[in-house]
Amino acid sequence: MIHCCKKMEYFLTNGSKNRQFSSDDIICYAPEFDEYGIVVHDSGKSYIKIDYCPWCGQKLPESKKNLWFDELERLGIENPLEEELPEKFKSSEWWEH
Repeated sequence: MIHCCKKMEYFLTNGSKNRQFSSDDIICYAPEFDEYGIVVHDSGKSYIKIDYCPWCGQKLPESKKNLWFDELERLGIENPLEEELPEKFKSSEWWEH
């Protein structure tokens, strides 16, 4: 994945990889939604979605979160947060191909 600038790349590649954020993480990327966010330090995996890079100001991609839910619903998965998902929906694979 190529991000918008070197600062974004730095903060994303030097942070947590498992979406359980550490106290040092300030920004995150959710590949399954193609969505960027500022980490909320609540001992969980919450973040506030952002539309522009805080370092270079570039417009970030439109979130695919609604498409993700729509596609899973089309496949008969009614509650994706509680049901087992096809592996490709746990990454960017579902929208990249």
